[in-house]
Amino acid sequence: MVARKDIAVPGVILGIGLGGFVDGILLHQLLQWHHMLSSTDTDNVGIRYYSPGTVPGLQMNTLWDGLFHTFTWLSVLTGLALLYSRVTRSRGRIWRSRALWGWILVGWGLFNLVEGIVDHHLLGIHHVRTGPYQTWWDVGFLLFGALLVVAGWGLQRGASVIDFTRAPAS
Repeated sequence: MVARKDIAVPGVILGIGLGGFVDGILLHQLLQWHHMLSSTDTDNVGIRYYSPGTVPGLQMNTLWDGLFHTFTWLSVLTGLALLYSRVTRSRGRIWRSRALWGWILVGWGLFNLVEGIVDHHLLGIHHVRTGPYQTWWDVGFLLFGALLVVAGWGLQRGASVIDFTRAPAS
C-alpha cells in the first residue's frame, strides 16, 4: 500500500517544477509579460538593469529565464525520480490518484507563493505584469498560489490509500 504521505515530497517537488514551467512558458515566453530581471530598474537589491527592450538586455533576461527553466526542469526530474523510487508496482494507479494530483497542486501553489514573495515583493526583480496595476497582479499571483495549496491539500486529503495488493478495477 502507498499512503498519501509516501508521495507527498515527490508530488510537491513535481508540482514546484510544473508550476515553474507554467510561469516561465506562459508569462515569460508566450505572453512576454516579464522576464527574470525585467524590473531591475526599480528592484530592492540594486541589480543592474537589463531592459528587455534592447538586444543585450533581452539576451541577459533570456539567460536568466533559461537558468530559471533549468531549475524547474531539475525539479520535475527530481520529483519523477523520487516518485519512481517510492512506487514500484502499478504506477498507473498513482498517476490516476487524487493524492498525487493534490500534492502536485500544493507544490505549484508553494512555487507561486515563494517565487511571488521573493522575486516580486522582497527583491522586486520582476513583477507579474509591470504598470499601474502591478501590485494587484502580484497579489493576484499570491492569491492564486494560496488557492492552489488549499485545493491541492483538500484533494489529497480526500484521496484513498492505494492498495497494490488487489487487482485494478476494470
